[in-house]
Amino acid sequence: MDKYNSFRQEFPVFTYKNYTIDETADAVKISYKFSIDGLAEFNPTWTFPKPADFTVNGDLTFERLVFSLGMAEAVSYWKAACSPVMRVECGELSAEQVQWWKKLYFLGLGEFFYINGINADMESFIDIQSLGKFTCSSAAERTAPTGCLVPIGGGKDSALTLETLTQSGMKCRCYAINSRCSISETVRAAGLSDDSLITAKRGFDRSLVELNKQGYLNGHTPFSSVVAFSAEITAYLNGLKYIVLSNEDSANESTVAGQDVNHQYSKSFEFEQDFHSYEEKYLGTGIYYFSFLRPLSEFQIAKMFVSHRKYLPVFRSCNLGSKVSPDIWCGDCPKCLFVALILSPFLSPAELANIFGKDLLNDVNMENYFIELIGKSEHKPFECVGSIDEVNLAVSLAVRNILENGGDMPYLFKKYMDMGIYQPELIDSKNKEYCGKYSEKNLLPDKFAELLKNEMERLL
Repeated sequence: MDKYNSFRQEFPVFTYKNYTIDETADAVKISYKFSIDGLAEFNPTWTFPKPADFTVNGDLTFERLVFSLGMAEAVSYWKAACSPVMRVECGELSAEQVQWWKKLYFLGLGEFFYINGINADMESFIDIQSLGKFTCSSAAERTAPTGCLVPIGGGKDSALTLETLTQSGMKCRCYAINSRCSISETVRAAGLSDDSLITAKRGFDRSLVELNKQGYLNGHTPFSSVVAFSAEITAYLNGLKYIVLSNEDSANESTVAGQDVNHQYSKSFEFEQDFHSYEEKYLGTGIYYFSFLRPLSEFQIAKMFVSHRKYLPVFRSCNLGSKVSPDIWCGDCPKCLFVALILSPFLSPAELANIFGKDLLNDVNMENYFIELIGKSEHKPFECVGSIDEVNLAVSLAVRNILENGGDMPYLFKKYMDMGIYQPELIDSKNKEYCGKYSEKNLLPDKFAELLKNEMERLL
């Protein structure tokens, strides 16, 4: 019997037991208790800074937020054995909410199922049983929220969002999960003080890693949903109106051709809409969640980003490198290569090598990742990367720049030309198409849409 079905049979119940909320003058600590019954117990934690004059005591809205963050966290631990039943012994879920969470788990675990060869279906892969009640009885009266909370990951997308909003004069605070050098340096490069950055501390239960070493299931989970719910808590504690994400239109493309398997599902517009609806129906904080860059492609974002050169020395988008202190570009992963490719039409080879610490375009070890990124493989890399079409446009523009201006053609670009993919007659029309692209599938409030369109016109 395969691992998935064997584990489900041996460990049929996963339990979301409870959460505790401990408040001090300047912080709120949340502790969760999950278990794979008969196997392991997990106790992840979160600590959120808060103003001294703000209390969450007896606040039903805050309790709902805390419970929801726990639901987002739980899937990371559930996936070790994929128990067919999830008993939720705290909080409350309606039948409609259960379906909402099942959809998030199923689509957010699409890569996990694919990589592990699991043939799961949305109806039967999990039975979420809501058995608890909220302990608070009423929501606290709060003043109307104002201002923006901008989640910062250290990459080019959130840097572009932050730069555009701050230069327009909007009141912005920044949000990060755990401290990273590239995040704090991005905030400083935007001209903001260190106090403008609100950092939540996430304590991941490392006992899950030990289970993975023993052969229990592992893989990608919808982490951006954790970002969403934790950002909601941060905005609520600090009286902020807008949670301004930096997810782009390219995040909607499936990672596996012809299948509904998207590494970036919880960054997709579908999830953005779902979360927005969930907030309005079940949380009711008055906070507005949306992605500022949703109308744009990664290609457009890259072109706009490089005009703000102060961020080039400090931005980082490498997941492997983020685990090092200070965070770095590892120079060996598909995410590093994607960023190099999407920036290649707008920066010289020397500038790119300076950013990444090595010449990725001449690295023969990157060839397989390159083949995946240009769409000549079964699937794209399982990373947060742009669409196949825009990668091809970026490479074509970079190749043409070298052909017209002279210089050595990098190894990967020679490979591209040898494969017969380079089509110079299509470059200008494709470039015009992408630079003028503006997806109407977005949730931008009018003032933000106007700001983005003005910035597009100025920079593109």
